[in-house]
Order: sequence, then structure tokens, then C-alpha cells
Amino acid sequence: MSAKPGRIRVIGGQWRNSRLDVPDLPGLRPTPERVRETLFNWLMPRLAGARCLDLCAGTGALGIEALSRGAASAQFVEPNPRAAQALRDNLTRLKLPGGEVAGIEAQAFLRGNPRLFDLVFLDPPFALDLWRSLAERLEQDGWLSPHAWIYVEYPVDRRPELPATWLPHREGRAGEVGYLLLKRET
Repeated sequence: MSAKPGRIRVIGGQWRNSRLDVPDLPGLRPTPERVRETLFNWLMPRLAGARCLDLCAGTGALGIEALSRGAASAQFVEPNPRAAQALRDNLTRLKLPGGEVAGIEAQAFLRGNPRLFDLVFLDPPFALDLWRSLAERLEQDGWLSPHAWIYVEYPVDRRPELPATWLPHREGRAGEVGYLLLKRET
């Protein structure tokens, strides 16, 4: 018998305090509330109308938070069928407009036809070490608007190598997790 799913909450915007169901899956690591609060305080002036990509979405908390705070759309990419279905269910239950879930691997998604995104959440499973390969595809294959913002989470002992055009804007640490907000400058 599967465990009852956990819950996290949306911390700001139109759907503030709404609960998101989270399946009990190995390696699923929702971004903590205090990190999301910090990140979205940094992003607030940039969210209205933004086109977001939540790559390696997991719970989708980052993309849902962006939609709640005024982003125009959020593309979620999550290959785990249970996590992808929970994300679809949360979007439907909350009646969140502009959210779309692709139930495929991030690498496969980035082999598709590029669309421009203004904000990308790059938080792959730490054990897979995908930061560099995903960042290169995003940068080189036409997925980023000229002045896109990119949020990256990583283990503090393994800061990822990222494209030189992604300039650090803000950064922080929560326990063993580091996080960066970068601005693309071409």
C-alpha cells in the first residue's frame, strides 16, 4: 500500500496558502518554503507576464508559485508518472491557468522545438548531475529569451559549471543546498 502523499503550500500570490499534494517518491526534494519565499522576493518585479520553464519539476512548486504570482505560463517537465500526475491534479484542482505538464525526461524535452522562456527553474535530481548538460542545451538551442532569469539549486559541495553568459545575481544556502539566481546576458 502506498503512503499517503505529503503536502506543501503555495506561499504567495493569488493561490496563497493553497495546498499541493506531493507523492511519496524516492529523491523527490521540494524546495523549502523559506527558499521559495526568498527566491520569489528576488523575482517579484520580473514575474508579471513571464513565460516559465520548470525543468525537472518534481512537485512543480516553483512553477506553480510563479503562476500564482502573475507569470503568464509555466511549462512543467517531469518524467516520473506519479509526480507528473500529481502535478496535473494540483493544476486542475486549483484551476491554475497557463500550466502545462510534459511527462518526459528534461533532455528529451530539450531535443524538441525550442520556445523562448523568460524564467527557468533548473533543479535536477542531484544524483544525476545534469546541470551542465541541461544548461548547455538551454543556452545553445534557443530556449532562453535574451535577458532570461535562471534559478539553479545544487548541493553546496558541488557548485555546477554554468554558461559564461549566465551572470550570478543573488545566491543563498539552506542547509546542504545552495541556490543561485542568474541573469542571462548575451
